[in-house]
Amino acid sequence: MSDLSLFRRLRRFALLGVVALALSSCVGMEGDSRGNQPLPAALVSQMSAKGMSQADPIVVRLYKKESELEVWKRDRSGQYALLKTYPMCRWSGQLGPKKREGDRQAPEGFYTVTPELMNPRSAYYLSYNLGYPNALEKAQGYTGSALMIHGACTSAGCYAMTDDGVTELYGLAREAFAGGQRSFQVQAFPFRMTPENLARHRSNPNIAFWRNLKEGSDHFEATRQPPRLATCGGRYVFNPAGDASAFVPGAPCPAYETDPEVASLVSARSARDEARLAELTGSTPAMSYALIDGGMHQSFRKLLRNIGPERMQPMVAGKVEISAPQAALADPYGGGDDGPQQASVTGSISPR
Repeated sequence: MSDLSLFRRLRRFALLGVVALALSSCVGMEGDSRGNQPLPAALVSQMSAKGMSQADPIVVRLYKKESELEVWKRDRSGQYALLKTYPMCRWSGQLGPKKREGDRQAPEGFYTVTPELMNPRSAYYLSYNLGYPNALEKAQGYTGSALMIHGACTSAGCYAMTDDGVTELYGLAREAFAGGQRSFQVQAFPFRMTPENLARHRSNPNIAFWRNLKEGSDHFEATRQPPRLATCGGRYVFNPAGDASAFVPGAPCPAYETDPEVASLVSARSARDEARLAELTGSTPAMSYALIDGGMHQSFRKLLRNIGPERMQPMVAGKVEISAPQAALADPYGGGDDGPQQASVTGSISPR
């Protein structure tokens, strides 16, 4: 099947999904053929320089505190490497998982995006659904629907990437699907899973959940492959050996081992981080932030402060208003406080 034929099939699937989701706060029926836009030549050149093609599979990683989204892509070595980091224009809620419909929380966890979750006719330019609630969240009784990565700069539980930003993100997913990837993993974290961040937030009531998320992050960082997922006992299990059908969401975890090839890589990385975390716990004050309503990357916050929401809106979001601009300006994180560990940020905020 040609790439064009496959894309037409994917687009038909996406349009069917729009009907069911049309009443969502993050989905609408406005739109045209915007989902067909080719990837920018500069981004394609960047892929080529890193040994990647448009058709290679992707993994997406989200960080609330830093207000950043990373796209990782498989290169010619067979491992995943960072392709590009995008500044996030808006996310809503607080640090922590989404638990109920209407809580304005942007989700945290591990999600699987399939072609039918792509929406080329989003009210927020383009979008893809994270698939919340996942199996673990369903087992815990969490509720919510249509939690998206989308364009514009407004959020009611979604991750808003600007229209220009989501155009690239949508195109990267579209080309990966056309290349044969059946689904891609989205890893959504409260912050970069460093010992420094865990030390600062060790008094947060979500710390046990976040340490479970760090296990998955460690698996990815150590192997440069998206971890295979299972759920049981109210937690994620990563790269279990053997038959994953033994794991039942909501049931106690069975006895299991991690794939031997993975276990040694992950344990070495985790041990280094645990030693550093123990060192920091004795010297780093525990911090807690009560956000007014989510965050915004420092690059967008600077623009918002300098020119105001009315002038900024057409630069990032077309006709869609920027949500809670005063709350965005009050974001206490400063776009991330990891200093040299923070990735270089690229992204477009040019007028549409």
